[in-house]
Amino acid sequence: MLAALAVVAATVALTLTGAMAGLFFSFSVAVMLALDDIAAGHAIPAMQSINRRILNPVFLFAFIGAPIAAGLTGALLLALGQRAAALICFAATAVYLLGALAPTAAANVPMNAALEGVIPPSDADEAARLWSDYSARWTRWNTLRAGFSAISLLLVGLAVFAWGRRW
Repeated sequence: MLAALAVVAATVALTLTGAMAGLFFSFSVAVMLALDDIAAGHAIPAMQSINRRILNPVFLFAFIGAPIAAGLTGALLLALGQRAAALICFAATAVYLLGALAPTAAANVPMNAALEGVIPPSDADEAARLWSDYSARWTRWNTLRAGFSAISLLLVGLAVFAWGRRW
């Protein structure tokens, strides 16, 4: 029974961590670049809309569920006597919490909140400066989240591999 629960938890951890790594990656390599290509007076309200719409149950489930599932997988693996695989899952959890969740709370969300109240300046040069500053900083933090989410995904995969080798 514990082994079946561990399989389910590991599957959920891999799926949710992969989804988050992909989402963050997509924003850094496509969405933000596309917004940078349009006039700042349009990019700002587009990003404001994205920031409002991303706060939905599916996103929140994946964002919060990824480290919970990885931690649960680690606990189940530990209960199954799979210490090495469990420790790798716990490392995946820590990497995600420190590299994806913490920067979200410390950088991206405050930047999004500050942007929410902005009415794009009518002066195109002023709007471009505002957007350029926001976009560059936001994308740097987001790319960090993408990288750490990918590392977390790799660690969960490594834990599953280590566990599978012990079967």
